[in-house]
Amino acid sequence: MMEFQWVWFIRIALIGVLLVLEGTLTNACLDQEKIALLQLKPFFNHYNELADWDERKFTNCCEWEGIECDITSRRIIGLSLNSTSSIDRYRREELGEYWYLNTSMFLPFVELKSLSLQGNAIAGCIENEGFQWFSRLGDLETLDLSVNSLKNNIMSHVSGLSSLKTLILGSNGLEGNLGHIPGLNNLTNLKHLDLSWNKIESISNQDQTQLRLTKLEELNLSGNLIRNNTFSFLKELSSLKYLIMSDTSLQGSLNIKGLNYLTNLKKLDLSGNRIESLQSLKAVDPFRRALFRLQSLQQQWSGYLKKLQVLDLSENAFEGILPHCLGNLTSLRPLVLPPAPNFDLSLVDISDNKLQGQIPSNICSTFPYLRRLFLSKNVIRGNIPSCLSGIKEISILDLSNNQLSGSVPEELITNSSLSILRLSNNMLGGNVIPAILKANGLERLYLDGNNFSGEMTNIGVSVFEFSTSIWEIDLSNNMLCGKLPRWIENWSGLETLALSNNRFKGSIPMEFCNLNYLRYFDLSQNNLSGSIPSCFNPPSIQHVHLHGNRLSGPLSLAFYNSSSLVTLDLRGNNLSGSIPKWIGTLSSLGVLLLKANHLHGRIPVQLCKLYSLNIIDLSQNMFSSPIPSCLGNLTLPTQYNKVLQHTYVVGYLRKDISTILESSKLAQKAFPAYPESYKEEWIEFTTKRVFYSYGGNILEYMTGIDLSCNKLIGQIPPELGNLNQIHSLNLSYNNLIGDIPSSFSKLNQIESLDLSYNNLSGEIPNQLVELKSLEVFSVAHNNLSGSIPESKAQFGTFDESSYKGNPFLCGPMLHKSCSKIDPPSTAAEDDEEEDTLLDIYVFRVSFLASYAVMLLSTFVVLHINPYWRRTWFSFVEKCITTCCYSTVGNFLAYYIFRRCV
Repeated sequence: MMEFQWVWFIRIALIGVLLVLEGTLTNACLDQEKIALLQLKPFFNHYNELADWDERKFTNCCEWEGIECDITSRRIIGLSLNSTSSIDRYRREELGEYWYLNTSMFLPFVELKSLSLQGNAIAGCIENEGFQWFSRLGDLETLDLSVNSLKNNIMSHVSGLSSLKTLILGSNGLEGNLGHIPGLNNLTNLKHLDLSWNKIESISNQDQTQLRLTKLEELNLSGNLIRNNTFSFLKELSSLKYLIMSDTSLQGSLNIKGLNYLTNLKKLDLSGNRIESLQSLKAVDPFRRALFRLQSLQQQWSGYLKKLQVLDLSENAFEGILPHCLGNLTSLRPLVLPPAPNFDLSLVDISDNKLQGQIPSNICSTFPYLRRLFLSKNVIRGNIPSCLSGIKEISILDLSNNQLSGSVPEELITNSSLSILRLSNNMLGGNVIPAILKANGLERLYLDGNNFSGEMTNIGVSVFEFSTSIWEIDLSNNMLCGKLPRWIENWSGLETLALSNNRFKGSIPMEFCNLNYLRYFDLSQNNLSGSIPSCFNPPSIQHVHLHGNRLSGPLSLAFYNSSSLVTLDLRGNNLSGSIPKWIGTLSSLGVLLLKANHLHGRIPVQLCKLYSLNIIDLSQNMFSSPIPSCLGNLTLPTQYNKVLQHTYVVGYLRKDISTILESSKLAQKAFPAYPESYKEEWIEFTTKRVFYSYGGNILEYMTGIDLSCNKLIGQIPPELGNLNQIHSLNLSYNNLIGDIPSSFSKLNQIESLDLSYNNLSGEIPNQLVELKSLEVFSVAHNNLSGSIPESKAQFGTFDESSYKGNPFLCGPMLHKSCSKIDPPSTAAEDDEEEDTLLDIYVFRVSFLASYAVMLLSTFVVLHINPYWRRTWFSFVEKCITTCCYSTVGNFLAYYIFRRCV
């Protein structure tokens, strides 16, 4: 009996092992495809992205990065090698060299359905058959070859892929006429075609060749050079749902006759062009004199584009009166009240044009189910319609950058469905603070650049009415006054607080220390006083702006060990003391601005440990130490986290895009409408003798050090020449001595170098002429000597003001010769000196001779005549007596005079 049980136990164990092995083998890839992958790896492993393509560590290649296998056949059906090429694309393009791919290496993947080779600098292939090898991949449905250099011939090579449904060829240098791209009409099963950001100049042609891709649902032509064409070339695309033609250089009056054939069109994007009006021929007149020179809209278009849900005409040149109608488009929800308002549209965006007039009063009844409304960057005047607060599902309202006036309806702010309200840069007024505190669902509020007034402390709102949903608020550039409110701590989830350029006074309340989620903090350009609370140290703080106040005292423990802090701007205050050594704990600090305070002492070497630091402004203080040589060790990296991340919602999905728009509730997920944050990071820095503001993406590229207007001593450290990424270096108005380091010739990126008003000596290094980016250069008012650098390259653009105040400098620009010997001038001086010596010698000889003759004559006369002799001796006796007394008196008078002087 015991033996029988053991036999069954062994059988069950063996069955389990076999099942495990079977499962493992079923999911494992085929050996021949694994070998093919390993042959591809050397060509697509630039940054070691394919490190897991190692059969010794991971035997199942179906689990490798970028690989998708069919569970049943174990064949590879998906291969993604995006931006993994060992070829540096931009370096190759700069040198005019290209990479040619051996496409036969993909032939072992006989069941491949999806292949992506995006961003690998591929210019073609090495075989004579070219990309026609792909025609043997009969099951291929998706091919992404975008961001390469394949030019026009790629289409003839992929035209044999009869099963292809998605083809992405963006950024490949395609040019010419869309209708003449060879082989395009052969892709009869194509549903998604992306030809964006090429050089296509036309979508129509003289021979009227038509695109006959009857199954095509999505066509992206954005970023081309199409300019003005008719749309008749697209009339065979009866299944087209999404037509994207943004940023295509369309301008003036656009003929849109051919659009009436696109009866299934759901999205039309013509944004980012210079369109002034839309017009059609014959019966179709959807935008007579353009959406915005329009007086009325005919109903003809409604008979064709009934399914249109999103019409994006933003960032064009439309102008005129904002219309009261957009046409009878049943899905688009026109701006005129239709008989039965059953509409699916949830988004209207006509921002960034030149629209005038007022917001139509019937906009609310026209769009009863509107979720997002964008009318920003126009010239709209008048009041905000109070009915907007009655749209039950509205979540985003952007009316910024117009000329709206009056007050903000309280019901709009307290609308529970509204999550984002942006009214920036208008002429709105009144006191909105009580309404803000009652906002139930509002998350982001932008009221900056208006005329809102009142005190934030006198609110008259019960603590139980406080809104806790707000996490981003911008009230900067208004006329708010009084003290900063202590109730701010009730906004415990606040991440962005911008109250700059108002009239706040008093100190920063201790309650601000309870804002533990704060990331962006701006109280600059107010009248705040006192010290910065030492407890203010939010764990996630990134950007702090307190400049332009009257804050005083030393730098306390505020911000101590704030490893996330990127910007610290304390310019223009009354801060005193020295920079604390704990500054070295701010490991992410990229911008340090302490200009125009009363700081003194040494520049701490701890700054050299901040490897993210790339903008330093310590100017207009009283620092009196030598410049730390270790500053030359800073790498001055440009980094993305200096800029608030403005990640836009992905609005153009390549997979399942048709499914996304089937429901109006999901429409907003498919189209971009707003960034994660409208608040941008801006800093101010002086370079090239100009006070500049840097913000947005440009801030990523700025690097500079300003130590001017201090009392710095010692020599300029030669190590500063290692700052080869620096754009601006200002050491002017200090007490620096010694030579200008020749190592400054290694500052390859420098645009402004100011060493003026110091005590520098020696010559200006000639190696500085190698600085090709230098635009502003000054060594004025020093003790420099020798010849100025040769006037070539950038130094040919500098004038005399760059060198003035150095009496020993010479050169043609200074109108002073640098020659040490001038023969004509020297000979004349020698002759003049010899003449002078000769004159002195003649005078002396003549005087002695005359004196001797006169003395001898007197002696002879006195010897001959006795009467004259007695008279002479009597005269001499009297003179001697008088002269003695006279001499003593004169001596005493002279002595007294000298003492008084």
